[in-house]
Amino acid sequence: MRTGVAAALAAALLLVAGPASAQDSAARTEAFSKLPYWPGYWVSEQYLHTTIGGNAAPRPPGSPPLERLNGFNAPYNEEGRQRQAEAARTRAGRRADGWGYPMMMDAATPFQVMITPEETMIVNAYGEVRHIYTDGRRFPAAEDMWPTVWGTSIGHWEDQTLVVETVQVQMPYTYFHGGPTFSEEAHYHERIHLDGDRLVTEFTVEDPVTLSGPFKATITHVVETGYDRMVQMDFSNDRTGNEGGVNTIEPPADEREGQ
Repeated sequence: MRTGVAAALAAALLLVAGPASAQDSAARTEAFSKLPYWPGYWVSEQYLHTTIGGNAAPRPPGSPPLERLNGFNAPYNEEGRQRQAEAARTRAGRRADGWGYPMMMDAATPFQVMITPEETMIVNAYGEVRHIYTDGRRFPAAEDMWPTVWGTSIGHWEDQTLVVETVQVQMPYTYFHGGPTFSEEAHYHERIHLDGDRLVTEFTVEDPVTLSGPFKATITHVVETGYDRMVQMDFSNDRTGNEGGVNTIEPPADEREGQ
């Protein structure tokens, strides 16, 4: 008796699950069809064709200046100006742990953009990953939030534009010496879209701790044609030095130890 009931129940579940699964698959296929496709390895136009020495290719004569995310020209209040002064004093002697956010969006390191209906991931060659959730969720409750290097990002699509809000970013300058000195209370807004052959990100940053008003910047990305695959890197082979304000390449660790 129990065997018969179990078999009948299993058959009923298969009948229900089959069409539902097909419907879900069709709905997801339709959702994918409405999303843009941003293939390639994108790099901030500021750093196109950057060499290992840290020097970008010269831009054509007469090219308009490019905006930056380092926040040097942000409308700082007194707290912000003090942080900027301290950063300027200590910057030359520091190394970076990576790019972090927001600087990975204005970096010499290329990134890929992988888009699904549920989230968009932005991944660069240092293994830094941004998860931008587009599945309709809200930000976690305050007690479930904590600052991280890349913050927490929630987004949605407006036609072909990805609209993103990011909060709880650990102070960017702590992770990368060229980052802005915004606080962990900063609120980042982005509008990311394709314009011809450029990926454009419009930034607005509000920070009640360090800014007297919004900081705005538009960053353009182009495809780095020197890349044919994403090579993930780590920092075990970091030989970056600095001499007289210029990047240098130090000898391997074993050679330095023998000096």
